[in-house]
Amino acid sequence: MLDYDKEADAYDVTRGGEARAEAAAAAVLGLVPAGARRLLDVGCGTGIVTRRLAAARPTTRVTGADLTYGMARMAAARLPGAITLADGRALPFPDATFDAVTSVWLLHLLDDPEDVRAVVAECARVLRPGGVYVTTVDKAAAHDVGSDIDAVLAPRPRRPAPDAGPLVEAYAAAHRLYPVGRATFRGRGQGRSPRRTAADLRRGWFTMLPPGDPLTERFVARLQALPDQERPRPDPEFSLRAFRKPTAG
Repeated sequence: MLDYDKEADAYDVTRGGEARAEAAAAAVLGLVPAGARRLLDVGCGTGIVTRRLAAARPTTRVTGADLTYGMARMAAARLPGAITLADGRALPFPDATFDAVTSVWLLHLLDDPEDVRAVVAECARVLRPGGVYVTTVDKAAAHDVGSDIDAVLAPRPRRPAPDAGPLVEAYAAAHRLYPVGRATFRGRGQGRSPRRTAADLRRGWFTMLPPGDPLTERFVARLQALPDQERPRPDPEFSLRAFRKPTAG
């Protein structure tokens, strides 16, 4: 996994920046009830999306939580007094505190299925009855857009997706969170080019292909043979799922 303390300063610019954050926040808010008084953004990262959630809902008290100090520091600069350094698997909030809980681009980072279960369990715990949990699912699959780059990378080793939609639905159901909606949004400016993808391989962004490994270099060579080295291919389309906690029973 990447060192997100080291990645923090460059994170936004390498992940679609404000354009992606705008698209993500709009899609998330489309699934969050308008009357939500308190919202928790788990794994808020640099706060680039969290800030937009707060700006779009001035009557909603928005709190961000992130495990990584470097990320939380940047988020705190965007939302002073609203960011907590916290592990999503053990949130420092009482039961039934929030009307809405979000986790955007978090679950796919967790290698152990038990960690994914724990995050979903904690989000359910701090959610009030009638509240809604919104999360991204199938993050890795979103980047497979049918391009020539995807054809080159198709044979690469992959780990099972920890945020696969059916798995997340099962984890949610185990904690009495039931599906109430879906949405998608484009990762604007995130279309891969061959040159950038080769650089990402060498940086270790593809977790099953270590930097310097001979197999990694073979994929790099194939990418370098593609035409239009600087031309971005189509943007990824990310998926959101929304789950509601019953009011009673």
